[in-house]
Amino acid sequence: MNHNLGDTPCYLGLGGNLGHPMALFDEVIEHFRAHPLAKAVKESPRFESAPVDATGPNYVNSVLELTWLGSAEQLLHACMAIESQLGRIRTTRNAPRPIDVDVLLFGQQTVNTSKLTVPHPRMHLRRFVLEPLLQLNPTILIPGLGPAKHYLPGTLDQIVKAI
Repeated sequence: MNHNLGDTPCYLGLGGNLGHPMALFDEVIEHFRAHPLAKAVKESPRFESAPVDATGPNYVNSVLELTWLGSAEQLLHACMAIESQLGRIRTTRNAPRPIDVDVLLFGQQTVNTSKLTVPHPRMHLRRFVLEPLLQLNPTILIPGLGPAKHYLPGTLDQIVKAI
């Protein structure tokens, strides 16, 4: 048994601004609840936010907290598979999309591969990530950056409201 695997607390960022993001979020949650490598899946409250560095309708955002029994790469693969299944087609960066499932944190590990960077490189700059993350875990640490709550004051100019 590889001791790097198993029981890693992970946080995923959900976002979407096309079609029916609320229904798609429910499907993402069901997908992870049914996934053999995921357990203890919890969702933060959902928020609405204006697009950042992008156009299109407002986004719906939330954060999922789960315990992951596999590797970071397996988690990324699960996220991308569910995005594809729910109709995400990757076009330009920050383009409007029905669903986005991002790996924000993989325990306290740092991952830098061609496909995955954890912690998510912009999570501490985005109120739509920090607000729901801190509701799930007010003392969460971002590896290399420290307490996530220290970054929230710098994002308060971004419009995010509970829905």
